[in-house]
Amino acid sequence: MKIERAADLGFCFGVRRALGILEDAARQKGGVETLGALVHNRQVMARLNGLGVRTVNDVSEITGKTVVVSSHGVGPRVLQDIRERGIEIVDTTCPFVQRAQTAARRLSEAGFFTVIYGDVNHPEVRGILGWAEGHGIATLSAGDLDSIELPRHIGLLSQTTQVPARFIDFAKRVTETAMVKDAELRLVDTVCHDIRKRQAAALELAGRADLMLVIGGHHSANTRHLVDLCAAKTETHLVETEAEIDPSWLKGKNLVGVTAGASTAPETIDSVVRRLEDLAG
Repeated sequence: MKIERAADLGFCFGVRRALGILEDAARQKGGVETLGALVHNRQVMARLNGLGVRTVNDVSEITGKTVVVSSHGVGPRVLQDIRERGIEIVDTTCPFVQRAQTAARRLSEAGFFTVIYGDVNHPEVRGILGWAEGHGIATLSAGDLDSIELPRHIGLLSQTTQVPARFIDFAKRVTETAMVKDAELRLVDTVCHDIRKRQAAALELAGRADLMLVIGGHHSANTRHLVDLCAAKTETHLVETEAEIDPSWLKGKNLVGVTAGASTAPETIDSVVRRLEDLAG
């Protein structure tokens, strides 16, 4: 049995950057609070807890003089609320998320209603909606828009971790609906470049593998997308750690592919691969 890692996997640029900023802040201040989990990965968060990092879910829960904004970002009103309380902000928002936030702000200022292809319950999407200043909606189904009266000017964005092909299909549906109303549409490509590379690498490997293991948090959006993409090509399982590997999955497999979400640490990936090698004998 051969084990092969995808060409691009694990920590993306935004996560590496956020971790570096947070770890420096935690060491300098002897611990720090983050507004929301920095990343959706339990192993990474457990390591950060060891550095004195504590997660709060609301501005009202902040007890210290400094708070770290997670890589998912927040809306402008949240930032204003923090500043009004005299709390220092350490911002680790991913640059690709910031690009989406800027796009939402500019669309709103230009009088466009922003439609975001994304999970409305995800912190990144809630933050982007905040920058649209109330002139927007988030959904993963274009059919949800049938029940609302869309204005003439519509801007289309995507959650940064979505699958590009699905965003394109979504945009086509919205366009078909909006064009009947003599609308003006602006589409801004806000899908993360790193995520694109990881998805393409995972698909390429899944097309050759007898089995794919996707390593990452069960609540990580970009990890779940990798699972969906790979599952369309071959047998695929999501594991958070090596302990979740079922040896029966490997029976009769010649090539096992391994990929990982953008918030999965290198040491977690290594542990899974070592476990696969042990099982392979």
